[in-house]
Amino acid sequence: MAASELYTKFARVWIPDPEEVWKSAELLKDYKPGDKVLLLHLEEGKDLEYRLDPKTKELPHLRNPDILVGENDLTALSYLHEPAVLHNLRVRFIDSKLIYTYCGIVLVAINPYEQLPIYGEDIINAYSGQNMGDMDPHIFAVAEEAYKQMARDERNQSIIVSGESGAGKTVSAKYAMRYFATVSGSASEANVEEKVLASNPIMESIGNAKTTRNDNSSRFGKYIEIGFDKRYRIIGANMRTYLLEKSRVVFQAEEERNYHIFYQLCASANLPEFKMLRLGNANNFHYTKQGGSPVIEGVDDTKEMAHTRQACTLLGISESYQMGIFRILAGILHLGNVAFTSRDSDSCTIPPKHEPLSIFCDLMGVDYEEMCHWLCHRKLATTTETYIKPISKLQATNARDALAKHIYAKLFNWIVDHVNQALHSAVKQHSFIGVLDIYGFETFEINSFEQFCINYANEKLQQQFNMHVFKLEQEEYMKEQIPWTLIDFYDNQPCINLIESKLGILDLLDEECKMPKGTDDTWAQKLYNTHLNKCALFEKPRLSNKAFIIQHFADKVEYQCEGFLEKNKDTVFEEQIKVLKSSKFKMLPELFQDDEKAISPTSATSSGRTPLTRTPAKLTKGRPGQTAKEHKKTVGHQFRNSLHLLMETLNATTPHYVRCIKPNDFKFPFTFDEKRAVQQLRACGVLETIRISAAGFPSRWTYQEFFSRYRVLMKQKDVLSDRKQTCKNVLEKLIADKDKYQFGKTKIFFRAGQVAYLEKLRADKLRAACIRIQKTIRGWLLRKKYLRMRKAAIIVQRYVRGYQARCYAKFLRRTKAATIIQKYWRMYIVRRRYKIKRMATIVLQSYLRGYLARNRYHKMLREHKAVIIQKWVRGWLARTYYRRSMHAIIYLQCCFRRMMAKRELKKLKIEARSVERYKKLHIGMENKIMQLQRKVDEQNKDYKCLMEKLTNLEGIYTSETEKLRSDLERLQLSEEEAKIATGRVLSLQEEIAKLRKDLEQTQSEKKSIEERADRYKQETEQLVSNLKEENTLLKQEKEALNHLIVEQAKEMTETMEKKLVEETKQLELDLNDERLRYQNLLNEFSRLEERYDDLKEEMTLMVNVPKPGHKRTDSTHSSNESEYTFSSEIAETEDMPLRTEEPSEKKVPLDMSLFLKLQKRVTELEQEKQVMQDELDRKEEQVLRSKAKEEERPQIRGAELEYESLKRQELESENKKLKNELNELRKALSEKSAPEVTAPGAPAYRVLMEQLTSVSEELDVRKEEVLILRSQLVSQKEAIQPKNTMTDSTILLEDVQKMKDKGEIAQAYIGLKETNRSPAMDCHELNEDGELWLVYEGLKQANRLLESQLQSQKRSHENEAEALRGEIQSLKEENNRQQQLLAQNLQLPPEARIEASLQHEITRLTNENLDLMEQLEKQDKTVRKLKKQLKVFAKKIGELEVGQMENISPGQIIDEPIRPVNIPRKEKDFQGMLEYKKEDEQKLVKNLILELKPRGVAVNLIPGLPAYILFMCVRHADYLNDDQKVRSLLTSTINSIKKVLKKRGDDFETVSFWLSNTCRFLHCLKQYSGEEGFMKHNTSRQNEHCLTNFDLAEYRQVLSDLAIQIYQQLVRVLENILQPMIVSGMLEHETIQGVSGVKPTGLRKRTSSIADEGTYTLDSILRQLNSFHSVMCQHGMDPELIKQVVKQMFYIVGAITLNNLLLRKDMCSWSKGMQIRYNVSQLEEWLRDKNLMNSGAKETLEPLIQAAQLLQVKKKTDDDAEAICSMCSALTTAQIVKVLNLYTPVNEFEERVSVSFIRTIQMRLRDRKDSPQLLMDAKHIFPVTFPFNPSSLALETIQIPASLGLGFISRV
Repeated sequence: MAASELYTKFARVWIPDPEEVWKSAELLKDYKPGDKVLLLHLEEGKDLEYRLDPKTKELPHLRNPDILVGENDLTALSYLHEPAVLHNLRVRFIDSKLIYTYCGIVLVAINPYEQLPIYGEDIINAYSGQNMGDMDPHIFAVAEEAYKQMARDERNQSIIVSGESGAGKTVSAKYAMRYFATVSGSASEANVEEKVLASNPIMESIGNAKTTRNDNSSRFGKYIEIGFDKRYRIIGANMRTYLLEKSRVVFQAEEERNYHIFYQLCASANLPEFKMLRLGNANNFHYTKQGGSPVIEGVDDTKEMAHTRQACTLLGISESYQMGIFRILAGILHLGNVAFTSRDSDSCTIPPKHEPLSIFCDLMGVDYEEMCHWLCHRKLATTTETYIKPISKLQATNARDALAKHIYAKLFNWIVDHVNQALHSAVKQHSFIGVLDIYGFETFEINSFEQFCINYANEKLQQQFNMHVFKLEQEEYMKEQIPWTLIDFYDNQPCINLIESKLGILDLLDEECKMPKGTDDTWAQKLYNTHLNKCALFEKPRLSNKAFIIQHFADKVEYQCEGFLEKNKDTVFEEQIKVLKSSKFKMLPELFQDDEKAISPTSATSSGRTPLTRTPAKLTKGRPGQTAKEHKKTVGHQFRNSLHLLMETLNATTPHYVRCIKPNDFKFPFTFDEKRAVQQLRACGVLETIRISAAGFPSRWTYQEFFSRYRVLMKQKDVLSDRKQTCKNVLEKLIADKDKYQFGKTKIFFRAGQVAYLEKLRADKLRAACIRIQKTIRGWLLRKKYLRMRKAAIIVQRYVRGYQARCYAKFLRRTKAATIIQKYWRMYIVRRRYKIKRMATIVLQSYLRGYLARNRYHKMLREHKAVIIQKWVRGWLARTYYRRSMHAIIYLQCCFRRMMAKRELKKLKIEARSVERYKKLHIGMENKIMQLQRKVDEQNKDYKCLMEKLTNLEGIYTSETEKLRSDLERLQLSEEEAKIATGRVLSLQEEIAKLRKDLEQTQSEKKSIEERADRYKQETEQLVSNLKEENTLLKQEKEALNHLIVEQAKEMTETMEKKLVEETKQLELDLNDERLRYQNLLNEFSRLEERYDDLKEEMTLMVNVPKPGHKRTDSTHSSNESEYTFSSEIAETEDMPLRTEEPSEKKVPLDMSLFLKLQKRVTELEQEKQVMQDELDRKEEQVLRSKAKEEERPQIRGAELEYESLKRQELESENKKLKNELNELRKALSEKSAPEVTAPGAPAYRVLMEQLTSVSEELDVRKEEVLILRSQLVSQKEAIQPKNTMTDSTILLEDVQKMKDKGEIAQAYIGLKETNRSPAMDCHELNEDGELWLVYEGLKQANRLLESQLQSQKRSHENEAEALRGEIQSLKEENNRQQQLLAQNLQLPPEARIEASLQHEITRLTNENLDLMEQLEKQDKTVRKLKKQLKVFAKKIGELEVGQMENISPGQIIDEPIRPVNIPRKEKDFQGMLEYKKEDEQKLVKNLILELKPRGVAVNLIPGLPAYILFMCVRHADYLNDDQKVRSLLTSTINSIKKVLKKRGDDFETVSFWLSNTCRFLHCLKQYSGEEGFMKHNTSRQNEHCLTNFDLAEYRQVLSDLAIQIYQQLVRVLENILQPMIVSGMLEHETIQGVSGVKPTGLRKRTSSIADEGTYTLDSILRQLNSFHSVMCQHGMDPELIKQVVKQMFYIVGAITLNNLLLRKDMCSWSKGMQIRYNVSQLEEWLRDKNLMNSGAKETLEPLIQAAQLLQVKKKTDDDAEAICSMCSALTTAQIVKVLNLYTPVNEFEERVSVSFIRTIQMRLRDRKDSPQLLMDAKHIFPVTFPFNPSSLALETIQIPASLGLGFISRV
């Protein structure tokens, strides 16, 4: 298809733009041949008429389809041109934040000016072993490709890193070296990879500086060769350097710095060791203050200095040499401050005692006067004489600067040589990878000699690059058997010839340097005369005669000739150098040794390579008369030779190219300047690569990929079984021009633009298919919609009509009902009106008639009242007159009688005065008395008569009274009736009046009330409304408060729950972290142990002839190892079980500081234990020797036994007392201490109780040892006699021969000498046999023993007294508390008092009950412990008795009764034990562990059979109370399992089998340990089988650690098996065929996603999972452990899949998300089938599931962003952003994720606190636990199959 046919309407093109370089536009109409103008529509909305060039008529570049934009490889673009490359890089860099892009064989790296988390060790592991096209572009991918090709092709490799200053060359080279160091490791323990990386800080400090473009710019080039051995491990390195920028030492431009090392020295001037350098601030020195920018933001020069010194130390540069380097550097700084004063125009001088110069001389160790002289003078030599000439101030300053530059250059070379010596390896190098970090093409406003050399080097490298690219293209075409023609590419050989050929620029420069009066001007004229108008690449500037222009491959560069000759000569006065060579400072002359030799500076170094820091010319034999000047090479000549040697090295290796691009000049992060980027792309050769690729067939597809991608363009009849023929047939139909494509053997090659055309056809076909599908779907949807609407309309009509009919019927019913209602209503109205009128008439009549009657009644009443009033008034008047008259008469009578009485009184008074009167009176009185007596009698008679009359009258009166009363009552009744009637009338009248008044009042009140009612109503309404509002507000407040209370309660509940959950999770995490740390330490320990074993084996193999008599058997070794490995320290140090080999073995130095500390501690403990063990062995030997003497002293032995038994009883009683006191102390502590301190969970309580427990256990052990040792000492001293010392010499000799070393022999000799020491004189004086001496010694010993016992009893009594005092004090406190409670109870009422007393009593009884239960438990434990001790004592006594029986003579045995023989039990009474002999232990371990085949056992026998057999053997040893046998068997078992796993550790079945059996063995030890916690599920028979004599808790810990190691090894085996399957099966393989299409790929071919015969699929993973699960089930592994293994497997699958997804842009698409979700669903289905959904395995896949969902969800609006943030809870922010950046549409119908949407996601997730790590840790292993799983299998029922070969053991 012609290219012009693609310029149709809506086609997008690129047009040049002065600002953006290239701008995108869209055609508004089709282009027709002959058109001179294109109508374009720009993206900013403007229309433009683009005029074509009338000469070339070249059309603008076409833009690639959107689905190709952002590709990993630029060669995958259909249109290969500059704007496409620039746009692709910009999209990847700005939108996707991807800094690496492939361009064919070149890796383009854009400096982000920001730290990115893509260089961690996890990223290195992800790229390790991967194909270059499978992963996203990365510097690690290039490094991996180089490493892989070196190993595969056995050819040396080179990585060429180039670019401008500030583009990131040094960092890229550093990361490449870090990759090699991490992946390969080192071949020795010298940590060569660390040294290789440590060379970077040193070289950066002395060779890097701040420039205007880069804060850490390399001012030299370097080529580092990293050497590898045959196993491709790093063994060493070598560095070559090029063209150090020496001028920077003495001059820096504005905003630039000198080399970093000077500022690091100045920043560290305050350090004590730097005081002698007399440094200060960097602004105090001329050489460091010229740039005016002494500080780099974010860089601490003091810390950098520390790093530099640390790196020097690591590379073997001693402290003295380091201080020497710093002295020289400080001297250079002080030299720069030396000032000159002019005497005249031709001479100058230095001020006397000039401080900078004196400091310089002191530091350099040279003479001040001599140095001062030669700085101001120079020596001139002629043929006849030599004379000294003064120099001017300017010349002196230049000479000073030249000297400083020369010293720094020599120091630089010296440091490089020492770095190379440190990196040199004695091992022969097999291959190497070179990393070239060299300056890129440079052009500035003023370009000098340095830029000329740099651009010259880039010309050479570009030529090599072009040839390599052309060669690769040619090889590809030849391999695919495609006819190829010579591609025209830019050859820069003419430019190189211009520079380096004969009479070239360098040749003329060297020639001019040899001329005595050569200048820059004369050299420029020679250049003009030689090359101007003769070479098209050489030009002369119009306005300058001191410059020239060279047309380089990248651009034209104008060079200023000024300074070329001086820099090329690099002149330094010889006299100054001689002064420095005569220095007393030893290091300084070393720097100038090369000047004294007549050989080239490129002579071979110790590494056998030629360092390129100087001229690499071949050695030539000098003539005898040759002068030193002839050996001096110019800088240009040295550089040319170095460059030639570099090119030879690069041509001998396979090159890999990294082109670093600087995106902007302002160091802004992720800012892309198109102009600067295009300049660099042109300069670094990337566009040339594109042009070469575009000239041929840049697009290449395999037949399978082409068929898969463009299957839509084929018809069914076109598809054949032969894919190749099918593709040929289709292409012939689609592309008429056969020159546009070629068919190779395995690929189809397309010209540029053809893939875009095919994509257009594919998109059109898909668009047409979509339109047809849309048409059909839309028609079907509309038809369905119409039918639904029609059906709905009919239904609506039906319901509407029914509704209308019902409404009409309802209307009729309502009309009729209304008529009836009206009839009755009207009737009711009329009737009511009639009734009202009738009622009103009757009321009026009644009121009228009543009114008339009342008037008549009132009139009659008034007349009657008037009569009554008259009657009463007249009566009152008559009575008043009568009363007045009666009153006057009585008054008159009273007055008269008073007068008469007064007269009589006077008479009586007068008579009384005389006696006669009294007599008369007396007589008269008697008479009167008589008269009165008579009168009384008469009166009595009258009284009786009157009484009779009265009685008669009373009767009469009563009758009359009753009559009158009846009449009166009748009258009263009538009167009352009249009164009532009158009152009623009056009351009625009053009521009427009142009613009238009330009516009026009521009317007035009604009005007022109505008014008040209205007001009240209004007020009430207002009040009600206010109250309602208040009520509403109160209700709202109440609801709000209730809601707030509910929310607060809910929040508090949720908060508490969250806190509880978080605390629980945190505790679980802490527990898991602790487990993980412990298990990682175990893993590291096992790794180091294996490494140690390997080293021991290697050492054993290296030793050919072992020493005689010192070879130790395996059993001895294993038993000794067990003694040192499984000691009590395991229980004491729970965090890290320390198990090492024998301390006498030579340890190999390990590289872990933590393990070294632990190893040191273990060694100390083992040495202590060894000493104790040796002492115990000696004591046992002494006991054995004493047993031999017991035959001769049976009586003494009997007494001794009695003494020992008594002493044992005493010690046991003391032991019990101490235990009781200890328990009382614990109880007192728990009762008396504060609750928060003594609480069972308090840290202080736990620590104290642990200490007490450990002390008590240690006390028990020590007491037993003391008891045994004392008894042995007593027996030994009593048994040994002086006369038998010589007799025992043979026995002692045997013992001495058994001893291990000289120390033991010496110690035993001293002990024997002290034991046998007895003064001969005393023995002879006492008796001959020394019996009295022995008795005396025995008494002394007994006295000491009694004394010690008395002291111990005294101490125990004191302790008891102290305990009793404490108990008394506690009782006092308890009494006080009881009294307080009693006083409180007395204050309470009786009912509450009773209740309180009951509660108190219940509490007291409960506490006492708990205390008694605790005491009972303690007593039970004490009883069990004492039983064990008694068994130990019984065993010891039995051994002693057996020893006595063995020593009895045969005659004595005859007299003894025959002991009964044990009869074996019947088979039905088996006790579940297996008996074996001690010598059969190795055979048992060999048959049961070492040579056992897991597959046969797993298939034919019960699961865990070896574990049961081993435990049954342990049970029998426990039954025999043989601790040595138990220890030996357990140790042999553990070591044998380790050997098996070491030998067959890569076999999953073996590891799984022994993990299952180790766990079962561990469960058996727990189940039958006798501990209550493990006996809950046992049967009574199983409880009888518990261990009786030994507590194997420490061995349970050792077995648990072993199980952890086996589990970790199992996980590693799983990972190694699964890892090759995961990426292919989970990501690359299309489980759902046809969902994802293959996009065009570039030169870096990725692994095909179409399943071939050798590729893995999801079914492969599922089959492997089934295999793992079935094997574990067959081996009888615990279900909980299987769940943990499955969880770990799924974590590995999820982590590796997600990590690859995050590193592969081609996998981040919608269709791939669907594939992943389907694959995950298949894994979940597998879990359901295996009933493992609750294992936690599904949760480990959550990050992968969320990543797949993230690929499929909408990614446009803020709601989508919110949904993504809430959905992706298991992914970190970095992972979410990475997936969104990598999201790539596979088809044109998909849309990219906008940058704004990604920023929205970042803003929403900025508060999320998660790890910044991008990748998941695929090596992470979850901490494993082994839940107790008791077995229901009865031990006595287990049968031992004959296939195991265990016939030598028998069931018991």
